[in-house]
Amino acid sequence: MPRYEFRCRACGDTFEVNRPMAEAGAPARCPQGHADTAKLLSTVAVTGRGGGGANGGAPAPAGGGCCGGGCGC
Repeated sequence: MPRYEFRCRACGDTFEVNRPMAEAGAPARCPQGHADTAKLLSTVAVTGRGGGGANGGAPAPAGGGCCGGGCGC
């Protein structure tokens, strides 16, 4: 279940709420009971060990120009 971060405008507390994505925009009360809260924007990092991608997970070849050197620019 996704975790959403909120900040209370009344006391300044930052807290997290676990809820379904369908309820992502619903208001949340802070742990102190204040209702004036704002949902914070969070960044998500997704990592994995997969070897996908154009190079099968290998580093991109070094080269120059705008397209990696393939056109000689």
